[in-house]
Amino acid sequence: MKKIKGCGTALVTPFNRDGSVDHLAIRVLIKKQLAANIDFLVPLGTTGEAACLNNEEKIAILKTIVAEVKGKVPIIAGIGSNSTQTVIENIDLLKNIPLDGFLVVTPYYNKPTQKGLYEHFSAVAKATTKSIILYNVPGRTAVNLSAETTIKLAALDNIVATKEASSNFSQISEIIQKAPRNFCVLSGNDSEVLPLYALGAEGVISVASNLAPEKMVKLTNLLLNNNFPAARKLHHELSELFSHCFLETNPIPVKIGLHKMGSIANSLRLPLESATAKTTKLMEAALRKLKLL
Repeated sequence: MKKIKGCGTALVTPFNRDGSVDHLAIRVLIKKQLAANIDFLVPLGTTGEAACLNNEEKIAILKTIVAEVKGKVPIIAGIGSNSTQTVIENIDLLKNIPLDGFLVVTPYYNKPTQKGLYEHFSAVAKATTKSIILYNVPGRTAVNLSAETTIKLAALDNIVATKEASSNFSQISEIIQKAPRNFCVLSGNDSEVLPLYALGAEGVISVASNLAPEKMVKLTNLLLNNNFPAARKLHHELSELFSHCFLETNPIPVKIGLHKMGSIANSLRLPLESATAKTTKLMEAALRKLKLL
């Protein structure tokens, strides 16, 4: 598998108004991503409301995506759980789907130690030959994957990258400095793409690229080519969109944005609810400013 870098989209899961998965909308979204020359796709993560999907729905969603992508870009499926055994079972569940790798979040709620985190990811890596991307998001999981543990895990053959959403720049800098050369650090926050590239990161798993894939691909390409003046200008143009994607819990704002763009129904699964009128108004304004509406 080629190195995972550049702009990857943390895909939303569109639902019909009756709550069922909208596979037609998935195909439309994928076409838009491919047309924008996205580097890779990440379904079934937080943005995809994976916690509220059953196994049959997950399999069907991935089959739809695989059929639409046709091998053009890597597909990295979210399989995280706070149970190591469940993550391994998820790998087995998806064994017949031609995926390129898995995104595995740190176990949430039960707050494992660093040793427990190392053993968790080691066991997951041993359960597959496919690439593993670590996902560190302490704000959702209540546990931080330290630089020391990340670097230790990076020595394992099929742990190829980390999605860092800790906003701890000194920690991320240490990972970039000390991890093996072929290990990639990906930003987990759109607003941090530019500064993390300056440190040596090589990509992002983006929420905003659901709405503006062309602009996010352009941003990462500028950064990969060390064109920081142009990247800085584009970053500032996108900064309002970045912040508005998190006015409420992700993916509430990005779904109302896609709905206003005519791409999906504004449908989420409980316990998430539709965006407030204030968020809707602000998201519409940001999209108009970027000429996306």
